[in-house]
Amino acid sequence: MVIDMENLDWLYYENIARNKGFINICGVDEAGRGPLAGPVCAAAVILKPGQIIEGVNDSKKLSEKKREALFEIIKNEALDYSIAYSSVEEIEDINILNAAMLAMKRAIEGLKVKPDYALIDGNRLPPIDIKSEYVIKGDAKSMSIASASILAKVSRDRLCREYAEKYPEYGFEKHKGYGTKLHTEAIKKYGPCEIHRMSFLKKILNND
Repeated sequence: MVIDMENLDWLYYENIARNKGFINICGVDEAGRGPLAGPVCAAAVILKPGQIIEGVNDSKKLSEKKREALFEIIKNEALDYSIAYSSVEEIEDINILNAAMLAMKRAIEGLKVKPDYALIDGNRLPPIDIKSEYVIKGDAKSMSIASASILAKVSRDRLCREYAEKYPEYGFEKHKGYGTKLHTEAIKKYGPCEIHRMSFLKKILNND
């Protein structure tokens, strides 16, 4: 019998939780903490016991085409998933870190299958009422978290393409709201629009 150690590693954190008696283990990740515009998105994914989805990896390591394909596969094959957001207004009101935690909380609470354990990407836990642990760089270590990273990234990228139609002068379809040269030059030329995070633009606007 050949044991696939790579796949075992992908399920390391899930298996530890399962060995402790937890059943519905969700992986959670967010996308969009760094951009200058748009909401922050989070996703939660519960996989079936022992489930490996071929091709899943940290969303940042995958091409856009691969992420898009895996987005549909994950939604179809996972036991359950949920996608949630924190708005620009919430980011400005409670800061981006707390807004990201709020989006994660919403994603977990949006699951139809009630999770009893959560694996959270990063180094901080959202305020949730189930057992949880954070996993630093979890999107490169856990199949559940990596799956969530793909759902969050693709969902937010699709939203940015919608923004591009409403605000074509900013090029959201290209930079997805991040502070690229194209984006910062557009902000200086046209000024910010309603989906920009004003607290993120101080240095850009003050340089004029």
